Amino acid sequence: MNRDRTARTGNGSARSRTDRGAAGAPRGNRLRSQAAPSRQNAPSRSAKPAGRNGRGGRSSAPGGDFALPVTITPALPPVEAFTELDMPKQLLTALGTEGVITPFPIQAATLPNSLAGRDVLGRGRTGSGKTLAFGLALLARTEGQRAEPRQPVALVLVPTRELAQQVTDALTPYARALRLRLATVVGGLSIGKQASALRGGAEVVVATPGRLKDLIDRGDCRLDRVAITVLDEADQMADMGFMPQVTALLDQVKTGGQRMLFSATLDRNVDRLVRNYLHDPVVHSVDPSAGAVTTMDHHVLHVEDEDKHATTTEIAAREGRVIMFLDTKHAADRLAKKLLAVGVRAAALHGGKSQSQRTRTLAQFKDGHVTALIATNVAARGIHVDDLDLVVNVDPPGDHKDYLHRGGRTARAGESGTVVTLVLPHQRREMTRLMADAGITPRTTRVRSGEAELSRITGAQAPSGVPVILPPPPAAERPTRSAASSRGRRSRPAQARRRSAGRPTDGRGSNA
Repeated sequence: MNRDRTARTGNGSARSRTDRGAAGAPRGNRLRSQAAPSRQNAPSRSAKPAGRNGRGGRSSAPGGDFALPVTITPALPPVEAFTELDMPKQLLTALGTEGVITPFPIQAATLPNSLAGRDVLGRGRTGSGKTLAFGLALLARTEGQRAEPRQPVALVLVPTRELAQQVTDALTPYARALRLRLATVVGGLSIGKQASALRGGAEVVVATPGRLKDLIDRGDCRLDRVAITVLDEADQMADMGFMPQVTALLDQVKTGGQRMLFSATLDRNVDRLVRNYLHDPVVHSVDPSAGAVTTMDHHVLHVEDEDKHATTTEIAAREGRVIMFLDTKHAADRLAKKLLAVGVRAAALHGGKSQSQRTRTLAQFKDGHVTALIATNVAARGIHVDDLDLVVNVDPPGDHKDYLHRGGRTARAGESGTVVTLVLPHQRREMTRLMADAGITPRTTRVRSGEAELSRITGAQAPSGVPVILPPPPAAERPTRSAASSRGRRSRPAQARRRSAGRPTDGRGSNA
C-alpha cells in the first residue's frame, strides 16, 4: 500500500494512486550542468543581500506567510512523465512496481530541478507527494556512492518519529532498488541499534534533530560528508523549538551541498532557514499555506458542556474509523478508557507512549482492530491512514496550522473526508477567528447527542455498552529518555555499564 497518496490536482482530475511518486535523477547527473549554478561564488550563509525590505529581492507577504525568495536562475520546466527525467533505470522500474504511474504536481515541478542539484523550497498540503518529491531526487543523486562508517552522504530531517518512519517506509523500495542503505534515527527506541546501523555504513539517514544530535555527541555520526540535506515539515520543527538544533546540524553538513526544504505551510518561523541555508532556490507551491483540500467538508458543531462527552462517545461509536484530537495526553487516556468501557474499540496515541506502543496502536488502527484513535497533536503530521473519512477535534486546535494538519489526516489522494470540531459556547469567537485564518468557511450546526443531524454529519450512533478489552500491550520497554529524566539521571557507573554491555537506551535505527 502506498503511503503518501496525494490530493487532487488543480483541475480536479485524479492523479496517480500514491504520494510515492516522482522521479528521477540523472545517472551521470547530466541535468546538473543545465541548471545548477556554481556554489563556489555563492554568498556566505550569514550574508543577507540588501533590498527594499533588507532581504534582497523579497517583498512583504500578508498574514503569517513570509515573503518567498525570488529565483535568480530560471527553473527547468515541469515534466509530465517520469521517463522524461534522466534517472536510473532501477528507479523507473521500482516506480512501476509500486504502482506509481504519473508524477504529482509538486513532483513534476521540483524533480527536474532537484535532480539538477538546485536548492528547492516546496510547499504542498499533506498528502500532495512531498516525500517522493525530495526522496527520489535524493536517492538518484546518491546512487553509486558508498558511505564510510558513521559518515552518511544524505540526510532527511523531520520533526516527529512517526513522520520519520513514514518517510523511511516510502523511500525503502527505491533505496533498495539502488542498493542504498537507509538508517532511521529517532528517539524512543534503542540508540545502540541506531549507532550500530551508522557504524555499518548508511548512505541515507532519516532523523529527528534531537536523536541525531545525541549520536553526533557520542561520536557515532559525522555530517561533514552529507552533500544533500532535506528538511521536511520545517515549520513544525520551528514550532516545536527545534530551530537551534536544526541550524546547528545544518552548519555541520558539507559546504556547498544541496538543500531542499519542503512543508505543508511556510511561515515566518521558516524564514531564517530559507535566508541562511538555501541558495537561489527553485520555489514551488502546490497550494496556498492555508489552502483547504477541495474534497474535504468542514463542520463546526456547537455543543453544550454537559452534553459534550455523550456527543463525543456517539461519534466514536460510528461505523468505520475516526481520529479524535484532544489537547493533552491525560485527556486522551481518559477518553480512550471511557470509550472502551462502553463498547468502543479505542486507543490513545500521544508522546507519553513508548515508540513500540505508538507503532502498535497505529497498526491496530490501520487494520481496524482499533476504530477510534484518540490522539494529541503527535498524530497531526506524518500519519497516513488509507480511507479515513472523519477527523474530529474534540478540543479545538490552538491555531489554524494545527487545524489544517489535523484535518489533513482525511481527504487524502483526492478522496472525500469530513473534519468536525466540537465547540463549546465560550470557544465560539476564537473558533471563528481560527477558521478565518485557515481560509475556511465551515458549516455551523447546533447539535445534541442522540439527534439525527449529529448522525447525518458524523455517522454517530449509540455505543453497544458492552465493555471492550483490547489485547495487552507488549512487554514493558525500557523507559525513554524523557521518562528516565523525570525520575532523575542514572549514575555514571550505571550509564557506563549499560553502554559497555551494548544494551538499548532510547532510540532505534533500521537499515533498508
